[in-house]
Amino acid sequence: MTALVLALLAGAVAGLALGALGAGGSILTVPALIFLLGFAPAAATTASLVVVIVSSVAALVAHARTGAVHWRAGLLFAAAGLLPAAAAGALSARIPGTVLTLVFAALAALAALRMLRRREPPEGGPVSGARAVGAGAGLGAVTGFLGVGGGFLAVPALVTVLAVPMGAAVGTSLLVVTANALVALAARAHTAVHLDLTLLLPFLATAVLGAWDGKRLAAKVSPGTLRRVFGAVLLAVAVAMAASAAL
Repeated sequence: MTALVLALLAGAVAGLALGALGAGGSILTVPALIFLLGFAPAAATTASLVVVIVSSVAALVAHARTGAVHWRAGLLFAAAGLLPAAAAGALSARIPGTVLTLVFAALAALAALRMLRRREPPEGGPVSGARAVGAGAGLGAVTGFLGVGGGFLAVPALVTVLAVPMGAAVGTSLLVVTANALVALAARAHTAVHLDLTLLLPFLATAVLGAWDGKRLAAKVSPGTLRRVFGAVLLAVAVAMAASAAL
């Protein structure tokens, strides 16, 4: 199978996860870029931010058309993560590739287990400003350091910390993800990382199409089923990444 076909297929799967769940797309993007398309870890995390931004915006538009985005809550949550995202993005360029891969594998395993085991998070009560700032800052740091959107963390945090209804949490998480990824990418602008556009652009194109299809898929398939499918895929990816880095 050629690299171009792999890029098209992997982009579609990542976009589908992002559009359907508001999570999982970027955390599939990084290993796909490394193991299928031959990107170095630093280049993969930077390229992932590009994919996250474009595909998240596409999915966000689809959710916004149905009124499933809480703009004020999302912007407040995102604002808390902007500085941590910038700082972590700059730090990431100084970390050895093997370390980045192992940290990413651990995060992917955590995300997979949350997807496999998670039920609907309880609706939040009174909003704590300190908790909201802390959750937003943590998410921004994860986005900046590993080049992932962090939607698997954002969705439950929006529900339990900012009292966003579950029906709007996926769409709102896409707003948070986009803002953090933009800042993290800007923080990496000075790094000398080569991105292979001949593979990245096809990946990006099918990720956008997948994000649109993911929104429609979410309306037809139960969230629990979607989470279990993507969680199983992600767990296998995490194990493969950890094994590769350890060799």
